[in-house]
Amino acid sequence: MAQPLVELGIAARLAAAATLRRWRGGLEPEPDRHAFRRDFEALLEAAPDGLIRETAWLDMPADEPPWVGSGLQLEPGESATWFACGRVYVARALDIWAPPSLQLWARVGEQGRVFSGTRDHHTFSAAAGGELSFGNYFPNDWATRDGETLRGSDVYAGAAGGMTILAIVWRGEASKGLRAIADTAGPGVARAALSSERERLRQGRTAPEGWHYLWHLGEAEIFRPREGVTPTGGPAVTCHTHRDVGILQHDVDFALTPETRIAWQWKVDELPSRLREDTTPTHDYLSLAVEFDDGLDLSYYWSATLAPETFYACPLDNWKDKETHLVVRSGHEGLSRWQREDRNLYADYRRAIHERATRAHADAAMPARVVRVWFIAVSLFQRNTGRCEYAGIRLSNGDETIAVL
Repeated sequence: MAQPLVELGIAARLAAAATLRRWRGGLEPEPDRHAFRRDFEALLEAAPDGLIRETAWLDMPADEPPWVGSGLQLEPGESATWFACGRVYVARALDIWAPPSLQLWARVGEQGRVFSGTRDHHTFSAAAGGELSFGNYFPNDWATRDGETLRGSDVYAGAAGGMTILAIVWRGEASKGLRAIADTAGPGVARAALSSERERLRQGRTAPEGWHYLWHLGEAEIFRPREGVTPTGGPAVTCHTHRDVGILQHDVDFALTPETRIAWQWKVDELPSRLREDTTPTHDYLSLAVEFDDGLDLSYYWSATLAPETFYACPLDNWKDKETHLVVRSGHEGLSRWQREDRNLYADYRRAIHERATRAHADAAMPARVVRVWFIAVSLFQRNTGRCEYAGIRLSNGDETIAVL
């Protein structure tokens, strides 16, 4: 991880760039929450009878800790949709912010599982009955699936901005309700949101078969299966990240021994950072990672500037004790071409993680098994685009090999 003076230098550079954009009028304007509410109120007023059982409006400031009740009581299996507008600033001076698609989470009932949408709007069916509640996510994280937070509520004090939320409980199928009110919508914010939500529902889940998103980061639309794109015509998983974040996981059960290797192919077309990634405000990257049975993970990635074989603990507070990054390639040489990697996973863990752990605890043990392989994509902080493809992932121990992809 970068030294404090380096982090300060990066932050100063980003702050200066944000100030210049602000002075030139180049900052992306905040969403118009008043227009959002005006458009949707007009739409609801004109909605055909019998479509909507109940609605609720909420204004949620960024410093409001979870959970905030909507007042809407859902029955099991009942369909609901939310639409949200706004922006939550994690660091306003650096122009780092999160949209509702990343910030807004929900649950039904006090013991219900937390969930989020992949866009600023989301339709779902209640798994159980209870009140629909909403919660801010950044700069916290979930510790339990029913919405206990990893850190205390005081971490929200530094956040700014907020969101306006409309929640709709439907009578019958949500898709029919959305289509019916979309037919009455004039040009504006509501019409665009309705069109996007209907498209999302038609599209369905985009993750490859056998893979799932890390639950406490939420679902995304970043990773998709693709056939016939590798040099040998084999299958791949494509990644396209822009202003979002996602971790896609595949469960495995494989012994970690001194002979354990991981090999893969990837074609990285665009890196999401132009700056070193080992500071919080520049921690945008594309990675293949491995999780072990001790709960730690090692993240192999292609850096914009850091030298190959550089490794460091994640700079994010919620991840610094469980994730280590290791640079395998750097710069722009080799982009847009398929590259092959082959790493001794045991040796990399020992060098990047275990040796540091033994300095704190002399009796720290090596993990015994590999439990998951991940794809990681982060483009939240600088809001650039990252694009790549992965293929041919293999874990091996001498004569034993398993194909992950």
